[in-house]
Amino acid sequence: MGFMTFIKKLNVSIMVALASFAGATIFICSNFLLNDIELLAQKAIAAQKSRAETVPAPFEPGEHLPGGKATSRKSFKNKNAFSHSSGNMGFEKELLFKVGNGLFRKLWVSSPSSTKSSDGLGPLFNARSCQRCHLKDGRGHTPEANWPEDTQVSLFLRLSIPPQTVEQKKLISSSRALVIPEPTYGGQFQDLSIQGHQGEGHMNIRYEYFDVSLDDGTTVQLRRPHYSATDLKYGPMQKDVLISPRLTPPMIGLGLLDAIPAQEILKLADPDDQDSDGISGKANMVWSDLKQKIMLGRFGWKAGSPSVKEQSAAAFSGDIGLSTSLHKNAAGDCTPNQTFCLKAPHGVDKKSGVEVTDQMLDLVTFYASNLAVPKRRNPQKMSVLKGKSLFHSIGCASCHRPSFKTGPLPKNKHLSQQLIWPYTDMLLHNMGEGLADHRPEGKADGFEWRTPPLWGVGLTKTVNGHENLLHDGRARSVEEAILWHGGEALKTREAYSKLSKAERMWLVEFVRSL
Repeated sequence: MGFMTFIKKLNVSIMVALASFAGATIFICSNFLLNDIELLAQKAIAAQKSRAETVPAPFEPGEHLPGGKATSRKSFKNKNAFSHSSGNMGFEKELLFKVGNGLFRKLWVSSPSSTKSSDGLGPLFNARSCQRCHLKDGRGHTPEANWPEDTQVSLFLRLSIPPQTVEQKKLISSSRALVIPEPTYGGQFQDLSIQGHQGEGHMNIRYEYFDVSLDDGTTVQLRRPHYSATDLKYGPMQKDVLISPRLTPPMIGLGLLDAIPAQEILKLADPDDQDSDGISGKANMVWSDLKQKIMLGRFGWKAGSPSVKEQSAAAFSGDIGLSTSLHKNAAGDCTPNQTFCLKAPHGVDKKSGVEVTDQMLDLVTFYASNLAVPKRRNPQKMSVLKGKSLFHSIGCASCHRPSFKTGPLPKNKHLSQQLIWPYTDMLLHNMGEGLADHRPEGKADGFEWRTPPLWGVGLTKTVNGHENLLHDGRARSVEEAILWHGGEALKTREAYSKLSKAERMWLVEFVRSL
């Protein structure tokens, strides 16, 4: 006898008994009750059927080592899980890694100072070291409160304005510039300053909470952030200023992502959706100051930087206020309207003409390029493999491409020809109004974001003590991040909402195993 047949016969039997025992009123009430039981039984059978239909995906050779042979060989069970060097890096390069780590952690001071090669901070800045933003080489966190209750470091605001002149429009269209900075406050809102100067103001966040219902009746609370710049110290911003928050991403695997041949990424691009699958990945082609040509953008939330070295140099300038050979302004992001800032003492080295020499920049770049990806956790567990199957079947892998093979790197052979599993296509995708910042960056419009790699995401809580995800940390879990997907990913989000509770748990478990 089937379960539903049993329920229906039980329903009839109980109704007859109740009717003969206590009359019609109890009969009607019991009928409603038993209808509810029947509905619950239907849901239970549907869930049981879906569990039976979810066939585990096969375990693929090498996927337990996301960084190939460069995967970390050390423990992933503590806060240092993201801080280990490439697992196959020779002993002779360990010294370069350790010195680079020292520079990454260095606390810079203002000029003049007796500590040469450590001065030049600011005058305006967001942090005194790289490590202050990239906590334990991991993901930044959202502040628990607004200033002065919480002085956040790892979340800040990007600023720009729409191009105003023909010249500015040409800079953007030719890819020679990503954005036009706000005339007074520049390209980044800097809340800290050296002695005798004022930070630009404070970031204020207000959250709006709302519930999202899934098909099985489960309710998930999301939070929508609203950002503003307050306590402005240098006058009002331009009325059409564009503001976008940025949470610092984890540092692992950057050298491997840098080593993926550009043509392998570009052949995945389908900006006009010619195959009509609803996915239209787009490359952000940007100007490289290092190579003096237009190249594929790879790093940053909108893929605005073409290499680890250029991303590092931009961070030295915008985040700490330090000059390099790629960003020679010793005043960092100070603008012509901040004259007092421009006149502040600097720490420029007389020989190199900058505050961070090429040798120092190269060491930091080497360190950042060799922070190893941890190995997978339980990749062959049955529930993880079922989650992998669902990850593919509902469309997640359309953008979060599982694997690539790195190209040849004569100077870093240990990163060459590695089969890696970053779960990204490195392309821009329209993520819908919910995640839109309405602030273009190069070829990326105000709805588009680069697909972030998923490797290591399951260790965020271990390393950083939270699970703040997406470009501004609004999502507090993997599930919340999925439910924020819109635009090209809307069908995938809707498919996720239709999954049973068990299926959702498997999918999230798979993502956290990466």
